[in-house]
Amino acid sequence: MVLSLDSVNEVLSTVLHPETSKDIVSMGMVQGLNVEGSKVSFTLKLTKSNDPFASSLKKAATKAIQQKFGENVEVDILVVADVAPKVSPLKQKASISKVKNIIAIASGKGGVGKSTIAANLAVAVAKTGARVGLIDADIYGPSIPKMFNMEHTQPEIVKEEGMELIVPVENYGVKLLSIGFFVDPNSALVWRGPMATSALKQLIHQGAWGELDYLFIDMPPGTSDIHLTLVQEVPVTGAVIVSTPQDVALADAVKGISMFASPSINVPVLGLVENMAWFTPEELPNNKYYIFGKEGCKKLADRMKIPLLGQIPIVQSIREGGDYGEPVAIHASITGKAFDELAKNLIERVEWRNRELPPTQIVNVQHK
Repeated sequence: MVLSLDSVNEVLSTVLHPETSKDIVSMGMVQGLNVEGSKVSFTLKLTKSNDPFASSLKKAATKAIQQKFGENVEVDILVVADVAPKVSPLKQKASISKVKNIIAIASGKGGVGKSTIAANLAVAVAKTGARVGLIDADIYGPSIPKMFNMEHTQPEIVKEEGMELIVPVENYGVKLLSIGFFVDPNSALVWRGPMATSALKQLIHQGAWGELDYLFIDMPPGTSDIHLTLVQEVPVTGAVIVSTPQDVALADAVKGISMFASPSINVPVLGLVENMAWFTPEELPNNKYYIFGKEGCKKLADRMKIPLLGQIPIVQSIREGGDYGEPVAIHASITGKAFDELAKNLIERVEWRNRELPPTQIVNVQHK
């Protein structure tokens, strides 16, 4: 028999894999076969990375060729295991790397309506057709389940290959996870810092989020271990700071802005949202009463050279929406349109940030 591609292929088709009893040619294991003079070379591609028969198959192939064409034939076989590990669909969903933009919704102090803004903003962004998730990272005061009318819902927990995965619940087009789904809403949550940060890590890394365009993180007020944990665990695209116009809230908002903008954190501040900007009575729709001061966030945004993304008035329907689990952003009302405008401004700002600034890196905070 003459040494050629066809004749060598024919000989190799007699070499059987002990595990399957099929020949290595029909199994597609012989790749890049080449014959030059008296030299035969090819790649033996294994069907699994830890194939125990790899060495014996290489020897059997070499022996079959030399028995047929003579001992002087040089046989060069490269053994590779180019096999991607099989990952369960749920584990693929659990990868935070499939989330395009991670947005922290933060405030310097409590009581400024940060969670209300986070909930309605997430709904408004989802209305644009974007794939949206929301994590309630306010471990000690989770309010997102109530605001989405999901208080009595428990996410499904699935165990895959020794890893517990949490399937987010969904309402109004937003995927949700909150520590509030796993604790008694009538009981106080008394946890030390490490327990709280561990809970946040689980919500981030064990949530089966799938592919998302935006994952909003409703942060606790102030600056704490939770904030440091977030920037150490994931590359945060940017932060949105929520404040009321009053001076005492603005002073704390400055601290929140400074934390994210500090060289050790270096997370872009996408902009400010002024909540409770003014009050307009239903019977006097053209009147504005600046209960907490006028345009405090606008002045702060101008001073710190960051955008004012939106101004949300004090409206009874916003409070009712939160209490009844029906975010006002789902409606085509005047207030709903205010959140639509906020969502539009945020999306434009995120697009600008991703176009003009380098990707955010996971923070390595050094404790001295």
